[in-house]
Amino acid sequence: MMRYLTLLLIFLTGFQLANAQEPTKVQDPNELKTVMPQVRAADTTLRRIVDELQRITDSDKQNSNAIQGLLQGREIDNITKYELIRNNIVYASETYYLLNKKIIDLKSRTTTSNLDIFITSLNNPESKELGFSLSDRIVELVEKVVLKGKGDKDEKNSKIIESTKSIIASPIFQSFTSLTPPLAIANSVMNFLHSVSVNNKEINQKTLKEFEKELNKYVVYYSALNDANQKFEYGLNFNKDQLNLLHDNLYDHIMFTASALKYQLPQRGNKSIGETLNDFFFDFKKEKVVVFFNDLETKYTKGKKIDYEALLRENPNLKEVNNQLEDLILQTKRFENLYNEYFTLLDSYYGKVNSSLKIAQDNGLADKSVIDAKQAEFRNLKDDAVKEIQASINIKELYNNTDKIKYRYRIF
Repeated sequence: MMRYLTLLLIFLTGFQLANAQEPTKVQDPNELKTVMPQVRAADTTLRRIVDELQRITDSDKQNSNAIQGLLQGREIDNITKYELIRNNIVYASETYYLLNKKIIDLKSRTTTSNLDIFITSLNNPESKELGFSLSDRIVELVEKVVLKGKGDKDEKNSKIIESTKSIIASPIFQSFTSLTPPLAIANSVMNFLHSVSVNNKEINQKTLKEFEKELNKYVVYYSALNDANQKFEYGLNFNKDQLNLLHDNLYDHIMFTASALKYQLPQRGNKSIGETLNDFFFDFKKEKVVVFFNDLETKYTKGKKIDYEALLRENPNLKEVNNQLEDLILQTKRFENLYNEYFTLLDSYYGKVNSSLKIAQDNGLADKSVIDAKQAEFRNLKDDAVKEIQASINIKELYNNTDKIKYRYRIF
C-alpha cells in the first residue's frame, strides 16, 4: 500500500511540474502561424506510473498466489506425514503382537510328540523296533562269544550272566536321557568283562576282542543315532538362544513405542518376557492404537480442520517411533531366518537318522524290509511335523502385516 501512495505522490508532483513549466505565449499578429507539436510530458509520466502500478499489482497477485500455494503444499505435506505415521504405527502394533506370539511358539518347539516317541523307541535298549532288543543281544553275545555257550554250566558263568543283566537293568541307565543309554550300557558291560578276565583264565583277550567286534556293530549304529540326536538338540538350543535374544530386542522396542504413545510400560518383575508381553497385549492392541490416534486428531481439531502442523510439532516422539520401525522389520526378518533354520535342522536330523538306520542294515542288525519300513515311517512323521509347525506359526500372516509398514519413509 505504501508503494501505491508513493507512486501517486510522484504522479501528482510530476503533473504539477509539467504544467508549471509550460510557457504562456502572446501571439504577435505579424508572425506567421506555425503549428508546433507539443510534448505532453504529463501524459507520458501518467502512463508510466499507471503501467508501474499495474505491474506491481500483478506482481503482488502472483506472490500472493505463490504463498498460498506454498501454504497449501505445506498443509498437504503435513497431512501426508501424519497419515504415514498413523498407518505405520497401527500396523506395527499388530506386528508386535504377531511377532511375540510366533517367537513363543517357535521357542517351545523341539519336535512333535509322535516324532519324539519314534526316536526314543529307536534308542531304547529294550525296544524291538528293528526286530531286536539291545539288552537281549548283549546277553546273547556274552553267552555265545565270551562264555562259549557255557553260561549255565557252572556257578561262575551264571554269575557273569546275572551281573551282565544287572548292569543292563541298572537304575542309573534307566534315568539317563534317551540320547545315551545304549552306549553307556555297552561301555559298562565291556568294562565289567575286562575286570572279570583278570581272574578268569577262560576269558582271554582274543575272546574279548571277538565280543567287542560283535558289540561294535550295535555301538556304531547307536553312536550314529546318538550323534544325530545330539546335533539336533544342540541346534535347537542354539536356535532357542537366538530366539531369546530376539525376544529381548522386541521387548525393548515395544517399551520405546509404548512410552511414545503414553501407554503404561510393561513391567517384567519375575515373569518371563513371554508372560509379560502376553499380559501387555491385553491392552496394547491394534484397536486401542486406533483410538489413541482418533483422540489425538480430536484434540487438534480447530473448527472443522485438523491442525496437522501443530499435531506433529507437539508430538515429536511419533516421528521417532515411525523412524525406528526399520528395526522392527529387521526383527521380523531375523525371526524368519530362525524359523527357516528350524526346518533346516529338521531336514539334517532326518538325514542323519536315516543314515544310522542304514548302518543297522549294513551291519546285519535288521532286515532291509524292516529298515525301509522305518525310514518311510520316519519320513511321514517328519512331514507331519513340518505341516503342524507351519500351520501353528503361520509365517505368511507375519509377512502380510509387515508388508503394510512403509518403514523406508523417514519423517523429519
